Amino acid sequence: MPWQLNDLADQDGRTVVITGGNSGIGFEAAKALADKKVRVIIACRDANKANAACEQILAGNADASIEAVSLDLSSLQSVHACAEEINERCKRLDVLINNAGVMGIPRRETEDGFEMQIGTNHFGHFVLTQQLFPILRAAPGSRVVTVSSLAHQLGFINFLNLHGRMFYDPWMAYGQSKLANLLFTYELDRRCRTAGVDMLAIACHPGVSSTNLGYASPRMLGSPLGETLVQLYSSMVAQSAAAGALPTLYAGFAPEACGGDYIGPDGLGEMRGNPHKVSSSFMSRSETIARQLWQVTEEATKAQFSI
Repeated sequence: MPWQLNDLADQDGRTVVITGGNSGIGFEAAKALADKKVRVIIACRDANKANAACEQILAGNADASIEAVSLDLSSLQSVHACAEEINERCKRLDVLINNAGVMGIPRRETEDGFEMQIGTNHFGHFVLTQQLFPILRAAPGSRVVTVSSLAHQLGFINFLNLHGRMFYDPWMAYGQSKLANLLFTYELDRRCRTAGVDMLAIACHPGVSSTNLGYASPRMLGSPLGETLVQLYSSMVAQSAAAGALPTLYAGFAPEACGGDYIGPDGLGEMRGNPHKVSSSFMSRSETIARQLWQVTEEATKAQFSI
C-alpha cells in the first residue's frame, strides 16, 4: 500500500530540526510533524519568515510545539552559532532534516569564499550535522535526512573546479551540490555503521514540487519570461509542496526506511507520487569520491567530523 501521511504515528516526545522549514516542502514537513506531536525547530535565515511560519502552524494547531532559530547556511559563523543554540536547547535530537538550499542561481560566493550552491547545500549542512552530532548520538535510533534532487544525475564532482572559478554553469553547479548531498549521506551512513553508532543517514528528493525555489534563478537573472516558464511548467507537471514533503517524512520516520536509502516519488520519472525507495546515479555510490569529498569538505570548513 502507498505510504501516506496518515501512516505516520504520533511522535510525542521527539525533537526535529528542519533547515529551511519556513517555506515549501520544509514548511509542509514542519507542519505535519507539529501535528504529530513532534517538537519542531525551524532553522531559517530570515527571522521574520521563521516567526511567521511558526505563527501560521500555531494558528492551525494551538498545541503545536514549534520554535525557530537563526541559520544562514552560507555563513559558517552562522552555522556554528545556530548549532550552539540548538545544543543549548536540546539534550538530544531525534531527527535532523537538511532541507534548505539554493538552486540554479548565477555565480555567487559565500562569506567563506565557497561557490554559493555547494557552499549552502553541502558545506553548510555538513558542518551543521557535525556540530549537532553529539546530541544526535544521544538519541537512540536518530536519523539525518538530507534532501537531494533529481538534478544530482546531472552532477559531477569536479575537485579542480569545485567552486566554479575556472568555468561556471548554474545548473551543473546545482547538480554537483545535490550529488554532494548523496555522497555525504552514503558516507555518513557507512561511517556510522562501521563505528557501531545507532543512527541512520537517509537521502530523499521531492520529485517536481511547486515551491518558491524554482523562481530564484529567473528572478536573480531578471527574466520575467523565465518566471513565466517556471510557472507554466509547475502548473503542468509539479505536485503540491505537501506531496513533495512526503519523501522527507518517510525518510525521517517510516520504520521500514534503512540507512543509506534514497527515497523519492514512485510516479513516472520520479516526478510525483508516493514515497518509496529509488535508485541514485552510479557516481553517487562511489566510495572513493565520497571519501575524497569528505576530506576536502573537512579541510575547507575546518570541521573535523570524526565518528
